[in-house]
Parts: sequence; structure tokens; C-alpha cells
Amino acid sequence: MKRLILAVGLAGLLSGAAGMAWSADARPAGKEVTYFSGGIGDEDEARLLARQNEFNLKLLFTLNEGNYLAGVDVAIADSGGRNVVQTVSEGPYLMASLPAGQYTISATRDGKTITRKIQVSNRGLRTEHMRWPAAPYDVAVSRWTQQ
Repeated sequence: MKRLILAVGLAGLLSGAAGMAWSADARPAGKEVTYFSGGIGDEDEARLLARQNEFNLKLLFTLNEGNYLAGVDVAIADSGGRNVVQTVSEGPYLMASLPAGQYTISATRDGKTITRKIQVSNRGLRTEHMRWPAAPYDVAVSRWTQQ
């Protein structure tokens, strides 16, 4: 398993995927879950979105106002309640390749959790947009940077 994670990480470095976090976890019955996150900056976002069709789940984390978020705690549990993904996003996007089935996504930012029950299939890309209201410091920083 360590070789697989190392190979995926090395492939990411060789392809110029700096700033993206990759992981691959072995699951019961030999089912593997691969996921990565990133998308900070135009180039990183373009590289990530160019590969989105390799996955069947895409999560996007933003404020209600549209500002992208990173550092979101993400847990994806299968229908049996077992976490198949447990990570902190490295950017506003998280892509995952999951076995077809039902999942519960929990995404937490500043102590506020958004939970969704979803169905993913082996075909197509399921996109979930997770939005949070701006915290007071988000508004202050946004106003300061616009001046």
C-alpha cells in the first residue's frame, strides 16, 4: 500500500501537480478509494479540472458569496457508516473515485458542518457544492483586500 501512495505522489510531482494532495486507501473486499484535493491558483485549478472525468465525485467548497475555501475537514462514509475518506482539503476542490453506492459527506469549516447523503455510480461525475456563510473575519478580510 505504501508503494501505491508513493507512486501516486511521485506521478503527481512529475506531472506538475504541486499543491495537490493525493491519497489512495485500500478498502475491504479489495475496493480502492483514490482522492485528491487542490485547486489553489489558476494553473492548479486547470490541472485538477482537466482530470475530473477520472473520478465520480467532485466536491467544491466556497462561501455563499463565492470565495473559494481550503482547509475544510472532509469525511466520506459508506452506507455501512465506515469512513472511506478522512482528510483536510488542500484547496477548494476534492475529487474522489468511489465504488458505486450511497455515501454520507460531512464537511466542516470553523465548527460548522454540512452533511449530505449522496448516490454515486460508476459512470459520470457527481458534483456537490458545499457553501458556508461568511464568518465576520471573512467579510473584514474581503473588504480590506478590495480597497
